[in-house]
Amino acid sequence: MAILEILKIPDARLKQISEPVERFDDALHAFVADLEDTRQVGPAAVGIAAPQVGHFQRVVILDCSQTHKPVPNHGHLILVNPEIIHWDGFELGREGCLSVPDYTGNVIRAARIKLVAQDLQGHSHEYEMIDYEARALQHEVDHLDGLLFLDRVVSRRADLFQRKVYQKGGNKKKKA
Repeated sequence: MAILEILKIPDARLKQISEPVERFDDALHAFVADLEDTRQVGPAAVGIAAPQVGHFQRVVILDCSQTHKPVPNHGHLILVNPEIIHWDGFELGREGCLSVPDYTGNVIRAARIKLVAQDLQGHSHEYEMIDYEARALQHEVDHLDGLLFLDRVVSRRADLFQRKVYQKGGNKKKKA
């Protein structure tokens, strides 16, 4: 297993649109293991998308089960070729990102979503997500489409905030 380098703004590759995964082979499994190792060392990262490490395939890892307060979630998910097929309601919330380490911002996202995705064997699954998990998933899918939360901040003047330095252990900021 390896810790992969996180691409950070202003790296132009973060704007690249990712291609669908077509081969569910050992190379995909090995990459996902490295991506998970990378997510786990990221400060309080609940999610990571393949393009954040320069791998432009539609792969997302999401785990909202370890947040500071209990939230409805599906636990640890590896989502290949995720596609949001329905969304409902809107909520404003603060987001951060491993690829934007110095800022957080207020973003409007759907409050409830339904998505389809494949697992590592290529089998299709459908998920319904709400609240924080829905927000985190939308954030990660944006990475697959070459978007950052900065592209969705309500107002750069009023809704973009300088991030405080991460602390090791104790009070960690949550990142999607």
